[in-house]
Amino acid sequence: MNIHFIKQDKQLIVEITEEIDHHVAEKIRRKVDDEITRYMPRKTIFDFSRVTFMDSAGIGMLIGRYKMMKLIGGSLEIVNISQTVRRILEMSGINKIIPMENRREVG
Repeated sequence: MNIHFIKQDKQLIVEITEEIDHHVAEKIRRKVDDEITRYMPRKTIFDFSRVTFMDSAGIGMLIGRYKMMKLIGGSLEIVNISQTVRRILEMSGINKIIPMENRREVG
């Protein structure tokens, strides 16, 4: 699985470098949950700069991580989103609860 974690200043940056479908979303969920539980960040940032496709399982994975971060008093953000994935996220309405930004520098 192509996922990389960067921990800095109580932030957990999750870099995903593959398409997010049902099978991948479940693996990401488990790995991210483990890292959040271990590190207890104030903010988790998903870097989608290399994500070219995401289906509804990816949306569910993001909403679950958003709820997990809220439970521990933290926040979640999605950055560097392609137009295709942004359209999917906006159609789902997720942009109303999770901040989305396009920026090259993360952190």
